[in-house]
Amino acid sequence: MANTRNSAGFQSIENYGVIGNMRSIALVSVDGSIDFLCFPNFDSPSVFAALLDPQRGGFLRISADIDDLHTKQLYLPDTNILVTRFLSESGVAEITDFMPVVESKDKLPYGHHILRMLRVIKGQITFRMRCAPRFDYARSGHTAHNEDGSICFAPESKDCPSLALHATFPIQLDGNDATATFTLRAGETATLAFGQIDEEDKTGVTILDLANVDEHFQQTYRFWRTWISRSKYTGRWREMVNRSALMLKLLCSDEYGSLIAAPTFSLPEQVGGERNWDYRYTWLRDSSFSLYAFMQLGFVEEAQAFTRWIRGRLHEDAEHGPLQVMYHPDGRQDLDEIILESLLGYKDSRPVRIGNGAYQQLQLDIYGELIDAIYLASKYGDGISYDGWHDLQRILDWLVKNWNRPDEGIWEVRGGRREFLHSRLMCWVAFDRAIRLAGKRSLAAPIEKWREIRDLIYEDIHTNFWNDDLKSFVQYKGSNTLDASVLLMPLMRFISPTDRRWLSTLEAIETRLTEDSLVYRYDNIRSPVDGLRGGEGSFTACSFWFIECLARSHQLEKARLLFDKMLGYANHVGLYSEQLGSSGEHLGNFPQAFTHLALISAATFLDRALSGHAHTPWR
Repeated sequence: MANTRNSAGFQSIENYGVIGNMRSIALVSVDGSIDFLCFPNFDSPSVFAALLDPQRGGFLRISADIDDLHTKQLYLPDTNILVTRFLSESGVAEITDFMPVVESKDKLPYGHHILRMLRVIKGQITFRMRCAPRFDYARSGHTAHNEDGSICFAPESKDCPSLALHATFPIQLDGNDATATFTLRAGETATLAFGQIDEEDKTGVTILDLANVDEHFQQTYRFWRTWISRSKYTGRWREMVNRSALMLKLLCSDEYGSLIAAPTFSLPEQVGGERNWDYRYTWLRDSSFSLYAFMQLGFVEEAQAFTRWIRGRLHEDAEHGPLQVMYHPDGRQDLDEIILESLLGYKDSRPVRIGNGAYQQLQLDIYGELIDAIYLASKYGDGISYDGWHDLQRILDWLVKNWNRPDEGIWEVRGGRREFLHSRLMCWVAFDRAIRLAGKRSLAAPIEKWREIRDLIYEDIHTNFWNDDLKSFVQYKGSNTLDASVLLMPLMRFISPTDRRWLSTLEAIETRLTEDSLVYRYDNIRSPVDGLRGGEGSFTACSFWFIECLARSHQLEKARLLFDKMLGYANHVGLYSEQLGSSGEHLGNFPQAFTHLALISAATFLDRALSGHAHTPWR
């Protein structure tokens, strides 16, 4: 790739790879700049946010002074270690970026750092480095000082930690930024570390030991390759499925067992639009689906860790019901939404939001997704505890009285509550899975009451959400609009994928919401149910749901063709954002867990179907 930034300095969303250590994640552009980092945790204030504001957001950039420069970016196979190559006739160099994952419990230097290893392969190349942190979403100033060759950055905000920059080459101060210019010849290397100050050494000054850096690299390399080797998927799209699994693992909190929806905030669903949300939190919905994706691939430990995190939420009542829609990764409930004036916004897309006001919404579908996850965890792992079962019964007692309430639904609309089909469907799932779990584990429960409610919901959906004129299930009761979340009906085993009503619904979705392989959530222009202005891109997870529905309805060749087309929309290192624009550009927060778990689900089912093994017992 040649220069990919626009005149204002913005890099497109799809031109990034990511690195992380299951505590925080950094976005690295194809031209060697780290343009996004929230530190020390996923939901901490940003230190670098040039992705949202190239001038004020902050970055850590290494560039090469080479004429006719091109770059290429890739992951080392089966790892989350990222390599960015600088290529030209006169010289070749590469940066290897990673965040160390330490296998042992012994704390080694740079345990929570970004490490950048620079190596020249051909020629003699001069490099320029600038480290320009901008703390607390660029709202806090900072001071910097040089101490024994390392630069320490001390933010004015008490909510942000001090950070240090170490390197094997000389670093200077330029105001409160760190800069360097240095030259390497073929075979020579340089290393840079940026991150937390050593708690035992309050100055933060530590001599960079190349032996320790190499040890961190080897441990991190082994960790990722060992982890992904446990995947049971050996099918046709192994490389893409493994990349999606590695991405999902990066989004898991190693400390808490929760899983965030995406590592970024306020990347727009339409450039210049207002649909800009903060996704650095744990949604019960996304996490529950991710648990199923992990179990499909054989990663039981991740499912067990998330189940333990869930159990901690079962007794924490929220304002609108027993559970909240989303939480901080550590389980905190307060996610107040505010608008930042300190950042311009991706390609001038405002407002820039942090926090997420949807945490106060009523979204009844989360109970179905949660109980389905608990059912699967109990099926493939340890059974639910006595106390856990009683917590679950308490939630179902509440749902018995509230399943038919209007709510904001899966898409978190801000245009008023309605009786959404998806919410009704997942309430059916909640009772259905609880009944199955009680039967499989011989648990005491009011089965007859649950069965009565489950069957009542079943009839309600077929009676009140079916539109005979459209020959389709509709978005909400009394409407004549479609919603791609209906694609989960056969995936949740509510309806047969070859049912006459379902096949006509699938056809309606294809006619009204689909452009080739791209599927839109709903028509928010003609039916603006969400209460927001402007449009959005196609929703990539819905595209993979649509493909899986085609495969389940025995349209295998069509499903395979569309799946292969969707793989072509991944970025250069196999990652997806939330949405895709009309010209294939990535939109929304990036990378998106929902998209990658939907890819895994579609790939695993389609692969089995093409191999003649699609018919498995109902779960």
